[in-house]
Amino acid sequence: MPDAVSRPPYVPGDILTPEREITHQHFQPGDHVIILKGVADGELWGDAMTVITPSWHTPTDEDGWRLRDPDGGERTYITAHPRYLVHLSRRCPDCLIYQRAVEQYLLPRFAGTREVIDCGWYSLTHLNQLVHVDDVRGGR
Repeated sequence: MPDAVSRPPYVPGDILTPEREITHQHFQPGDHVIILKGVADGELWGDAMTVITPSWHTPTDEDGWRLRDPDGGERTYITAHPRYLVHLSRRCPDCLIYQRAVEQYLLPRFAGTREVIDCGWYSLTHLNQLVHVDDVRGGR
């Protein structure tokens, strides 16, 4: 993650991730993925992780993936829903379409901004479960 992260007064809601239909089988152990979290110097940025093993995603009551942060830290391992993930290790059409849609939606809103913007779409639960803001609102 970039060093200096800011939160502008207005951050657009994520209208794409909650509607993304991606199955658990789309990812495999060993895949390198990214969780898109915002914009840095005119490009998307997020947390790069490695898919480790299947894991129940408690906030959504669906199959998720246990991920490992290669940089370690306090939260080296987290569990995430497949719709939050984008392949880095291979160029699959589903992930590329989603990534392009996020770019087209988000980048124009921060054109000319040189700082790192965290859109605040994700948080971690006390069980190290990554949860999207719309999943939280859904009462899960």
